[in-house]
Amino acid sequence: MSVKLSSYVWDGCAAAGMKLTSVAIMARLADFSNDEGVCWPSIETIARQLGAGPSTVRTAISKLEEGGWLTRQQRRAGNRNAPNIYRLNVAKLRKAALSHPPESDPSESDASKYDGSKSDASKSDASESGKNECFDPPESGGDQSVTSKQDPSVESKPPCQVAPQPDPDVLITDQAKQVLKHLNLTTGSRFTASNSSLENIRARLREKFTPEELQMVVDYKTEDWRGTEQEEYLRPATLFIPKNFPGYLQRAGKWDAAGRPKKLNGRWAKPGDITKIDTPDSATPAGFRGA
Repeated sequence: MSVKLSSYVWDGCAAAGMKLTSVAIMARLADFSNDEGVCWPSIETIARQLGAGPSTVRTAISKLEEGGWLTRQQRRAGNRNAPNIYRLNVAKLRKAALSHPPESDPSESDASKYDGSKSDASKSDASESGKNECFDPPESGGDQSVTSKQDPSVESKPPCQVAPQPDPDVLITDQAKQVLKHLNLTTGSRFTASNSSLENIRARLREKFTPEELQMVVDYKTEDWRGTEQEEYLRPATLFIPKNFPGYLQRAGKWDAAGRPKKLNGRWAKPGDITKIDTPDSATPAGFRGA
């Protein structure tokens, strides 16, 4: 999370006439970003956190890109799209924030009573130039008393700089726990966040499958196996092993595209490709007794 960019967004974007939805999206992107404005949250994550539809988020991001507030780079992992990489326009955000300072900030002078372009920098009070130094160093007018008091560490590493990005393994483990939680809620299971439960989930996430794809497989196989002998195999060791998961994901994608039909008496409620590729899926998963 970049505190500096979040401050720029809240101080500048709304004052620049940006719509509330776009301001909220910029704020979420700033929360995910480092100080260089780089982040890669998925559209679904932003939409879920803001309570908006994915199409609304995509439209707003396209307008923000047209307005020069950010750029995005599309990524692919194999044959699948991976979350875009976003780079916020830090220079534009900073300019917008500084051109609309908070009216309640006592450290700022009344803009209507002060013309900075007509001030004599050599006569300015050193204490005042020290306040503005981090934003506009030339305003110090070369006053040595200002630069001599500046802590060198401040210039090379601003106080608002946040810690480095979290360890990727920590992020993957957190995502894996969310997938496991979804499995427990969907199936009524009580799997604990142990290595044996998380190892296959983490392995698929490292292969650039998204948490949303893993959760979709859980939803699909729960509907497919509920009330059958295969229901006992609704567990991480079956759903997410490399031998089973790609096939499950392909079927789950078609099931999702077909409107997530229900399965009644061993048959899908709606005709279509689902019944052709998966009627019925009664085989015992590989690696278990009876296979």
